Amino acid sequence: MLKINKNNLSALFAKIAESNELYLPVKSAGKTNFAAWDEAAEVDLDTLKTVKSPKDAFFPQSENLYSCHKEDGKTKIVPEKLEDAPFVVFGIRACDVRAIDVLDRVFLSEPVDSYYAARREHGIIVSYACHAPETSCFCKTFGIDCAAPAGDVVTWMIGDELYWDAKTPKGEKLTALVADLLTDADAAAVEAEQTAIRSIYEKLPNGTLSLEGWGAEAAQTRFDSPIWEQLYKPCLACGTCTFVCPTCQCYDIKDYNTGNGIQRYRCWDSCMYSDFTMMAHGNNRTSQMQRFRQRFMHKLAYYPANNEGMYSCVGCGRCVDKCPSHLNIVKVIKAFGKEGV
Repeated sequence: MLKINKNNLSALFAKIAESNELYLPVKSAGKTNFAAWDEAAEVDLDTLKTVKSPKDAFFPQSENLYSCHKEDGKTKIVPEKLEDAPFVVFGIRACDVRAIDVLDRVFLSEPVDSYYAARREHGIIVSYACHAPETSCFCKTFGIDCAAPAGDVVTWMIGDELYWDAKTPKGEKLTALVADLLTDADAAAVEAEQTAIRSIYEKLPNGTLSLEGWGAEAAQTRFDSPIWEQLYKPCLACGTCTFVCPTCQCYDIKDYNTGNGIQRYRCWDSCMYSDFTMMAHGNNRTSQMQRFRQRFMHKLAYYPANNEGMYSCVGCGRCVDKCPSHLNIVKVIKAFGKEGV
């Protein structure tokens, strides 16, 4: 176990950035999101949840795939260059680290998404334990410990010290890079902090949220339930929940006429939109109820059915905080449990 005083974090970030692109929580216009670090950045490690998750580092909101143009009477296709430089994403919370595991099962399964795979190969995750979980958090429901996140390096802020623990070969390599800034630390301080964090979590209103009745075996019974007809009505189909969600992976592929050829790119999409999965014959989900049901059935039934029981919700609570109709996955889970009945 190692540590560094918080007053020396700028030096730590500068050292990392010498040989890696560095992304971390940055406050801009009063909102905190992951962004590239520079000396002028207002780094914000105090805000528990960034507005958007750091999944952009591995699955960008928009990215070019390839371009096509005519050359000597023939069509030439030029694929976009894959990520080939190391980068560090610093300050990822436990729920968002698990979310990357969820994305891995989608993009690294056959056929492997080469753009995503290249970023995962070159990306280093420095996770950051939660000091004080908030009322909208429910990560433990999905087996996540916010006091002990996964990651290549795991960190905790305790008082004025950032504690640092390398967990993987990538993490050890990064630790060697900044070793001259780190000093030995007593693991007892981290153990006490973990106990305090878990104690706070246990007092949260959704700390004991139950998933009884969900999972792979729930697909048909939950799908046919009349409860959906009541639940969906406040939904505005705005898509906010999908864009702040760290595990949503739906995207659309579009072509843009550059005037000198075609640029093909992909961008995030939302299953809450009426034109999502629109095909030549129309849309296979013709009502907002069906689209609403699809979102939550995928998180709580379809995904675990295809991924050894792993859910594709991580309990980050962003949808709880951001939905303008106060309609979120916690309400859905409760509506099908004793609370809803």
